[in-house]
Amino acid sequence: MTQHGESTSEPILRVADVYRSFGTAEQAVHALRGVSFDVRRGELTALKGRSGSGKTTLLNVVGGLDAPSRGTVSLDGTDLAGLDEAGLLELRRDRIGFVFQSFGLIPVLTAAENVGVPMRLRKVPAAQREERARTLLALVGLSEHAGQRPGELSGGQQQRVAVARALANEPDLIIADEPTGQLDSETGRQIMGLLRAVVRSEGVTVLVATHDPVLIELADRVVELCDGRIVERQGADQAATV
Repeated sequence: MTQHGESTSEPILRVADVYRSFGTAEQAVHALRGVSFDVRRGELTALKGRSGSGKTTLLNVVGGLDAPSRGTVSLDGTDLAGLDEAGLLELRRDRIGFVFQSFGLIPVLTAAENVGVPMRLRKVPAAQREERARTLLALVGLSEHAGQRPGELSGGQQQRVAVARALANEPDLIIADEPTGQLDSETGRQIMGLLRAVVRSEGVTVLVATHDPVLIELADRVVELCDGRIVERQGADQAATV
C-alpha cells in the first residue's frame, strides 16, 4: 500500500464500460450507460451530477453492493465479478469504508462504540479496537465526545463519527454518497475538508458523490455524470470532455 499521504499515478480503482439496467425490454431503466474511468491511489475524486444522473448506482456497483449488467469493476487488481457473496462481504468489511448522507450511526451506541463496529465484525481484540477508535476520533476532532451517543451530537459531529468509522479497518477506498447533503454549507465544507485531510494523513483514496459546486472545488479530480454517461472529466491530467 502507498505510504500515508503519498499519491501515485497507479489506479487503485478501474471502472470499465459499466452498464446497469433495471427492468426488462421497453420498461427497462438504464441507470449507467458505458461508464469508464480510473481513480488513482491517494486521491479524492468527486462524482458530479444532478439527482438521477446515476451517481448512487455507480457507487453501489463500485462498492460491491450491486453488480453491473455489463462491464467490470476492479479494486487494486481484484475483479469484483470474480467474488462470491462471502468474498464481497469481506471486501466491503476490510477494504472499503462507506459514508452515507444519513450518517447511518447506531443510536444506542456511543461515538467510540460506533467507530468500533467494523472492527467488532472483524473480531479485532477489544483493547486494540478501543485504541483505534480513540485515535480516529482524535483525527476527526471528536476526542471529547467519545462517550456521547448520536442523539447528543450535531449533524456535523455525527458525520465526523461516520468518517472515523469508515476508516476503522484501514480501507483502501472510502465511498461517500452525498456526505454533506443534510448539513449546512459551512459544516459541509468542513466535512469535505476533513475528507481531504484523511486522504493525506491516512493514505486512503476517496470517491465522493456530490452535486454541491462548492465541495467539488476541493476534489483532486471530477467525473461528471449525466443520464448514466460520463460527460466530462477534470483533473491534473484528465481534462477532457467525452
